[in-house]
Amino acid sequence: MKNTPSNKFKKIFNKKKVLITGNTGFKGSWLSLWMHYLGAYVTGVSKDIPTKPSHFETTGLQKKIVTKKIDIKDSFLLKKQIRKIQPDFIFHLAAQAIVRKSYLNTKDTWDSNLNGTINILEALKDLKKETVVILITSDKVYKNLEIKRGYKENDLLGGIDPYGASKSATEIAIKSYIKSFFSNKKNKILICTARAGNVIGGGDWSENRLIPDCIRSWEKYKKVLIRNPNSTRPWQHVLDVLNGYITLAAKLKKNKKLHGEEFNFGPKNRNYKVKNILNTIKKFWPSISWKVSSNKNFFENTLLSLNSNKAKIILNWSIKLTFIESIKLTIEWYKFYLSNKKNKNQLLENSINQIKFYEKLIRTK
Repeated sequence: MKNTPSNKFKKIFNKKKVLITGNTGFKGSWLSLWMHYLGAYVTGVSKDIPTKPSHFETTGLQKKIVTKKIDIKDSFLLKKQIRKIQPDFIFHLAAQAIVRKSYLNTKDTWDSNLNGTINILEALKDLKKETVVILITSDKVYKNLEIKRGYKENDLLGGIDPYGASKSATEIAIKSYIKSFFSNKKNKILICTARAGNVIGGGDWSENRLIPDCIRSWEKYKKVLIRNPNSTRPWQHVLDVLNGYITLAAKLKKNKKLHGEEFNFGPKNRNYKVKNILNTIKKFWPSISWKVSSNKNFFENTLLSLNSNKAKIILNWSIKLTFIESIKLTIEWYKFYLSNKKNKNQLLENSINQIKFYEKLIRTK
C-alpha cells in the first residue's frame, strides 16, 4: 500500500497512549475522535463538558475514550494522571478560549491558560519516558498592529485583550521551561507550540462565536445578531488545523531538532470578513438571515492574519480545504445534526465520514 500521510499517521499513533487535555471541547473532541480512529489509546482530561449540546456528547465519544474529570488548574491531580498514563503523546488544548469571556472572567482566564499550562510543564519534569508534547496557544499571542502581512513565528508577542495576553504570557512560560528544564542532550520531553485561530467546523457550540451563534438562531428561525460584519480573520476548518497539530507531533517524534519550535497554522491569502462567511453560508442554507448590532462593548481586533510558511517548508503542511469546502462541510454537519439529534450512532458516523473525506484530500492534494 502507498505510504500516504494518513497511513503514516496510523503507523505512528496506532496503539500509542495519547493524552488530550480539553478533550470534551470542540477541537479536543474532533482530535480525540481522529486519534481513536487511528487506533490510539486516548485518555482525555477535562473539568467538564463546556457546552450543551456538544460534539463530544452528541457523537457518544464518552463511550469510546477514557475521560478523567480533572481541572488543569489542579496541579496535584494533573501530575498524578500524567504519571499514571505515561503518555507517548500529549496534546494540550484545555483553555478558556473565548475573548468576550476573558473580559467577564479575567482571573479564571489567566489561571486556566497560563497556570494550567505551567501545571502541564511541571508534571513533565518528573516524566522519565520519551513524550511528544504539542502545546496549543493562539494566533492572538502576537502584538496586533492591524497590518495586512501575516505574522511570523518570530514576530513580537503581546496580546492586548485578557485572552490574548494570557496566551502571550503562556508562550513566554513555555520558552522558559524548555530552556530551564528540557534542554539537555538526554532530554526525553519533546515540546512544540502550535498557534492557530478562528477555526470553524461542525459541532462547535461555544458562545460568542460566529457560526455557533448563527446556528442557535437559525434553528429557531430567527435572525442572528452580528457584532462586527467587517472583522477579518484567517478562517479555516477544524480538520485542517488538527491535521497541522497531528503532523507536527508526528514530525517531532522523528526529528528531535524541532524541539522548542513554534508553528503557525493558518491559510495563505485567505482572510475573509464575517459578512463573506454569512453570504457563503446562505448559498447552502438560503432561508437564513441576520442583522448587524450597533452595540460593541469590548475591544476586538478587526484584522488578524498568520504566515504559515514555516509549517509549509518544514512540515509540508498546508490548508487542504478551500474556503467554500470549509463552509460547505461545516454547514452540512449542522444540518445533519438538526435532522438526527437523537441518533448518536449516525452523528458519530457522520463525523468519521468527514474525517475520511479529509484524509482523501490529504492523499490527493
